[in-house]
Amino acid sequence: MEICRPLLAVVAALLAFAVAPACATDTHEYARDEYAIIRDGLSPDKRMSLASHGEGLGGNDNFHVWLMAEPSHRKIASLGDIGSSNNLDTGPDAYHAVWTMDSRRVAVYFRSDRHAMELNLYNIDGRRVRLISGPSLFRDVTGRDVGGQDHLSRSEPEIEWRGSKQFVLREYRLFLTSDPSFVRTLGAYGKVTDRIDDGKQLVEFSAEADCILMPGDRYRIVGLRATKFRE
Repeated sequence: MEICRPLLAVVAALLAFAVAPACATDTHEYARDEYAIIRDGLSPDKRMSLASHGEGLGGNDNFHVWLMAEPSHRKIASLGDIGSSNNLDTGPDAYHAVWTMDSRRVAVYFRSDRHAMELNLYNIDGRRVRLISGPSLFRDVTGRDVGGQDHLSRSEPEIEWRGSKQFVLREYRLFLTSDPSFVRTLGAYGKVTDRIDDGKQLVEFSAEADCILMPGDRYRIVGLRATKFRE
């Protein structure tokens, strides 16, 4: 069985920008033809890589992460759902790739906010890159997505490939809420970890699930379970 272990230290390093004001945002000004390979962006078969490129001050304009042909380092296609509208950082080291061993799928970590890590999954099919969609574990538990009313304070997803079509997905989220019933909607997956003087509560959500890829660039959750809280 092929296993690509999650690099927790890398995820922690990406999130560390949130607690270091001097480098809270990792920016990079790209030369016109500069496509910088992101962290662990080279595929296991060495035939492809993922590289970031942006324009203008701090690389904020027209920013994308690209699938590149190697060793020629030639552009193939941009990755969907990563761009100037939803990213915080533009530096290549702020993006982290986790490939399957057969180089046919890849996960990409990046920050959309100082305390919010995103995780996108992609199918790689020759010159085509297709975004893989599926429910978050929070949605699987609650039946809805996280909304502004939930006051999400921190989000840390994590993936562990268990072959080319199977993976373990983990989610840790921290909420600051004044709704005393919120934690009850999370059941065994939620816990109040602190109470604030103004009546607000810090609520942790922690879960993991076995997932399998399905036709149509989707994944399905086949086993959901609660995990240890961080307190």
